[in-house]
Formats: sequence, structure tokens, C-alpha cells
Amino acid sequence: MVEIGPGTGALTGLLSRKYPDLIAIDVDERAIGLLREQIPGVDVRHADVLEIDWQAIAAEREDEGLLHVVGNLPYYITSQILFSLLDAREVITSAVVMMQLEVAERIVAPSGSRTYGILSVILQHYAEIALLFRVSPNVFYPRPDVTSAVVRIDFMREEARPVPFDLFREVVRTAVNQRRKTLRNSLSELMVRHGTELPDRWSGRRAEELSPDDFVELTHMIASGGSTRA
Repeated sequence: MVEIGPGTGALTGLLSRKYPDLIAIDVDERAIGLLREQIPGVDVRHADVLEIDWQAIAAEREDEGLLHVVGNLPYYITSQILFSLLDAREVITSAVVMMQLEVAERIVAPSGSRTYGILSVILQHYAEIALLFRVSPNVFYPRPDVTSAVVRIDFMREEARPVPFDLFREVVRTAVNQRRKTLRNSLSELMVRHGTELPDRWSGRRAEELSPDDFVELTHMIASGGSTRA
């Protein structure tokens, strides 16, 4: 179990009772000192969450077991943290994290909805996601201006249909960032680079209409130069 951003340890003490091998990681040196003093049995480490070597942490275990991540994510870098966890999905089996409600709703949004976006597509392909509950701003001090939510992310050990990750992410980002354009226009440069053309059934559609599985199929079509059933 790895807690990121433990702060003053409100959750850390409870976690350490159930998980004696708990690792707590924080970038704030003041929090590090406080945690080491108040909860000496916890392995407290000073590090930036975006620079964590998750593979190295997993390798420290004798059985090289998978990691479980928990934490209250800094709202201004929530997306970056989620992508860093996604990149380490081979060693991270699950994450239970709190984030801004707006981001949580975006992650679980279905295709066609206003909040459906890059995070929705990519995370839904690689993980089972559940928005567990909302957290009122009234339970925080100082009180934030936003409502929060706790989300559970269970990374799949095997993809139902494997896809080249880098190309998949590029296709999703390119299409979604130009969501008002049809795929014929938004993906034109990408298609030229891969020496293929979009079949008619794709070209008139827009990114928000495509499910994660559609994006996987589209990526395979591009990767193979158009020689698929697409």
C-alpha cells in the first residue's frame, strides 16, 4: 500500500494499522518530519509524486507484488498523476483517490456526453472505474470552493483488445482536442503520416461519438495502414 500526499497523516495512521508495510510519499519536507515523528513505524519518503519510480517500489518487495495506491490528489496536477499511474499499470493494481468532482465525473463520463474526453477514453480502456461518493467542501479546513469525490480505479491485468499505447493516446488526444471537427479533418495530418485514409464510416464522425472500443479499432486501422475490417 502506497499513500501519496499524506500531509499531516490523518489517513496515514489508520492505514498503518491495517497495512504495516505502508509507504507514505510527500513532497513537503514539513509533512515528512511530522509523519516520521508521529507515526515512526511508517516508511515515509520525500519525493515528487510525478517523479516516483513505481517499478522500483514494486521491486523492493520480496514477492515483487503489485501496488495499491491511495491518496488525496492535488487538484492542479490530478490529470498528470492519473496518467503517471496509468503508465505504471503493470505494477499498480488499484488506486483509491480523492479528486475534484468535476474531474471524477469526466473520468466516468460515457461517450456522447459533454464531459467525455481524453481521460474518459484512455482510463476506461485500461481500467474499471467507479465514482464511489462525493465529499462536501464543509469537511475540509480551510474550506475549498469545490466539491470533491472519491474514485476507485482497478487497472486491468490484460487488455481485452491490446492496442499500441503511444499511438492510441495520440489518436485520442488529437481527435478529442479538436472535438468540433470531423475525424476526416482532426486526424488528417496523422493519417498522412501513416500513409492511409479514413474509410467513409469513420470520416464524418466526431470524437465525442466514439466509445473507447471505437478508438481502439480506429487506432488498429491507422497502425495497419487501413488493412483491417474498419
